[in-house]
Amino acid sequence: MQFTPEHDAFRATIRGFVENEINPHCDEWEAAGIFPAHELFPKLAQLGAFGLEVDPAYDGQGADATFTLVLGEELGRADCAGVPLSIAVQVGMATPALYKFGTEELKQKYLAPALRGEQVAAIAVSETDAGSDVAGIRTRAVSDGDDWLITGRKMWITNGTQADWLCLLARTSDEGGFQGMSLIVVPTATPGFSVGRKIDKMGNRSSDTAELVFDEVRVQKANTIGEIGRGFQQQMAQFQDERLIGAFMSVASARRALDRTKEYLQERTAFGKPLLANQALQYRLAELYADVDLVQTYCRVAAFRAAEGENVTREATVAKLKCGRLQREVADTCVQFHGGMGYAEEMWPARYYRDARLTSIGGGADEVMLRVLSMLEGMGRK
Repeated sequence: MQFTPEHDAFRATIRGFVENEINPHCDEWEAAGIFPAHELFPKLAQLGAFGLEVDPAYDGQGADATFTLVLGEELGRADCAGVPLSIAVQVGMATPALYKFGTEELKQKYLAPALRGEQVAAIAVSETDAGSDVAGIRTRAVSDGDDWLITGRKMWITNGTQADWLCLLARTSDEGGFQGMSLIVVPTATPGFSVGRKIDKMGNRSSDTAELVFDEVRVQKANTIGEIGRGFQQQMAQFQDERLIGAFMSVASARRALDRTKEYLQERTAFGKPLLANQALQYRLAELYADVDLVQTYCRVAAFRAAEGENVTREATVAKLKCGRLQREVADTCVQFHGGMGYAEEMWPARYYRDARLTSIGGGADEVMLRVLSMLEGMGRK
C-alpha cells in the first residue's frame, strides 16, 4: 500500500481547492443554507475530481479507488461538512450505479455531463417511513406503454433543490420487500416533479436537503438503470461507494479537528501555563490520535483492496460504523477542551460537533451497519 507521485500531486491540487474555493465561503454558505453547486462543480471537474473511477469515454479519469480515497481525505479538511457531502453525492452516491449498469445512451446523456460538472445529481432513495429500511419504500413507477408514471415522495435528499437529475429508486412491480424495485434516472425539469420543502437541519447546513414530490412524473422506461426489478441490488452495491467516501472524509476531518484542538491548547493558558501542559489533556488527545491512525489505516487498506477489484462490502461497513463513532467522540472532546468557546457558534468546534453527528446516520445508520456485519458473520439469519 503506497501512494505514488500522482497521488501526491492530486492531493495537493484538491487541498488547494478546499483552502481557496471552499473554506473562505463556508460561513456565507452555512448562513444561506445552500452553496452554488452549479458554480463550484465545474471548477472541481476541471481538476479531475469527478469520475475518478470512470472510463474517460464518459469524461471520467480512468483512475481507481485510491484516488477517491485521496479526494475524500482532502474534502474532510474543509471548514464545513455540507459542501463535501454534496460533492460526495456527485462522486460516490448518485453516479456509480449509472456507470456500472446504465446503457450507453444514459451514460452519455446524464453521467458525462455530471462528471464535467455541468449537471448536479442527487440520489433519491430515502422516504419518511423508509430510511434505513430501503425495502420499505413506497414511491411507485407504474408502467404506461414505453413510459413510467412515478408517484410518491422522497425525503432527506442531498442536492435536492439544485439537482438536474435524480437516481431514483422506485417500486416497478407489486412484489413486496426488496423485490420489484428499479433505479430510474429522473430529470427534475419533468412535469409533475417538485421540491416539497427544503429541510432545516442541525448540521451540514451548507448542503441543501429536500423533500421531493412526484405527481405522475412521466419518464421513459429507457431511463431505467440496468435491469428492471434489480434496483434494490444495484442500490446496495452503490451504498458501498457512498459509505467508503463518507468514511474517508470523516476520519480526515477528525484528524484535522485534533490538530486544531492541539494548537488551541498550546496557545491557551490557564493557571500560568499552556493548557496542553496538562498531562490529562495530552493523554486524551494521544488516545484519540491512536484511534484515528487505526481507522485511517483501515480505510486506506479498503481503498487499495477496492482498487484491486476485491469485494469490500465488509470493509465499507466497518469503516462507516467506526469512523462515524470516532468522529462523534473527537467532536465531543474538541468542544470540551475548548471550554466555553467550544460551545459558542463563533468558534469552529460547535459547527464540527453538529456536522459530525450525521456520519452515524446518513448512508445507513450504525444499527444498519451492525445488522450487515451480523449477517456477514452468519448471525441473524434463520
